[in-house]
Amino acid sequence: MLSELTKAVNNIDITADWVGIRAVKDTSATRNVRDGIPQRNGKSTTLGAMVEVLVDGCIGYAATNSLQHDALQLAAETAYKQARSAQKWSVYKFAPTTARPKVVGEYISPYTQPFDAIGSGEINDILVRTCKTLKVSDKIVQTVAEVVTTDRETWFVSSNGSEVYQKFLFISTYYGTTAQDAGIVQQRTSNGWQAHTYQGGLERFQDDHLWHRVQRIGEEAIELLGAEECPDIRTNLVLAPDQMMLQIHESVGHPLEIDRILGDERNYAGGSFVKKSDFGNLVYGSKLMNITFDPTVPGEIASYAFDDTGAVATREYLIKEGVLQRGVGSLESQARAGIPGVACARACSWNRPAIDRMANLNLEPGEGTFDDVIKDIEHGVYMESNRSWSIDDRRYKFQFGCEYAKLIENGKLTKTLRNPNYRATTPEFWGSLVKVGGAPTWEMYGTPFCGKGEPNQAIWVGHGSPVCVFASVEVFGGGT
Repeated sequence: MLSELTKAVNNIDITADWVGIRAVKDTSATRNVRDGIPQRNGKSTTLGAMVEVLVDGCIGYAATNSLQHDALQLAAETAYKQARSAQKWSVYKFAPTTARPKVVGEYISPYTQPFDAIGSGEINDILVRTCKTLKVSDKIVQTVAEVVTTDRETWFVSSNGSEVYQKFLFISTYYGTTAQDAGIVQQRTSNGWQAHTYQGGLERFQDDHLWHRVQRIGEEAIELLGAEECPDIRTNLVLAPDQMMLQIHESVGHPLEIDRILGDERNYAGGSFVKKSDFGNLVYGSKLMNITFDPTVPGEIASYAFDDTGAVATREYLIKEGVLQRGVGSLESQARAGIPGVACARACSWNRPAIDRMANLNLEPGEGTFDDVIKDIEHGVYMESNRSWSIDDRRYKFQFGCEYAKLIENGKLTKTLRNPNYRATTPEFWGSLVKVGGAPTWEMYGTPFCGKGEPNQAIWVGHGSPVCVFASVEVFGGGT
């Protein structure tokens, strides 16, 4: 494919300063079972290309679902007209050498079991058994099990010699249950909705801990029915890695997107409380806060070697010892804002242009086991698995709800609590970070549905974190 696309890009007949073609082929399969009954078994394939052109410093885009030369030529002409028409409103003049440098290379997701290693019938049997295992009691009123696999290939070529091939194997699994007793309804899932989202093969589907994990989910749903309501109190808050995933995503990832800071997303996804002058100066959190942009982690969902404009992906500190260092911004946004960024121009498919997106944003581990982290806490609340979230369009004020909680008394987990929630502002919250667990507590999760952009793009994002302790946080229950 690379040779054919290279030939095509070299034969496109327009007077542009730079031309690029990004072709994408996606093959996805979704299998869903509810209450032991298969609901969906589908497979789809899409193939197309986005053609980009750079004309007198302005970038134009056009997509086509055909890779034939005539279709690519027509798309290039459309993109050229778009770039020309937009020049009177241009806010920045891009140079080909900086906005689209030449790159050559490849990337392939690590995996041990390809997606066809297990037949569709056997996969459905596992999902049915999962639902049956979740139903540990008649008080379990609904069970759901799902697996989604996506095989994605991308090819990127350009008129200045770029040739990049990347192959991704994405897999997302979800197991959840709803329990009810009289007027009390509780939900328990496997670390939150679609949190088990990774790169890899079917080894990520049926691991050694699957049945133990599924059994525990059902039992904890029943446990929550008889649990005490989470108290309304200001106390020490301990968050599990599966909730830290959303905390990092919403209160670090989105506000650091440079296009938001520039105002590009204000009409739809919102802005940011962060200003351009904050980089290198803003104390975002305590000295224990170290956040990296790291698309090099094997198996994390948003790992890659090159972003969708060909920028080389490297591990970079966004926040180091609590101080803001750089933003989540592509080569284009970096040039416009004069802020250091990362290789994060990403598109959800062939028919969308690449924009500033999170990839793998991880909180680096500190020291100690889980027991070490909580041993000195006289009183606190430990929470797992996101259930709800609300955050303002500047990513400043927020409140999050979790599925499951435990009271911490004198360094030990004691009573189970239901309907746990907490609220804060972003700088206050991260400034209260007083303990970060070590490598034994670090876990990575992800989400396949981070939405942004007009037209909307839902994209894969990964986050890893240890267990963390935040001091004097407002915690509250759900009421009766």
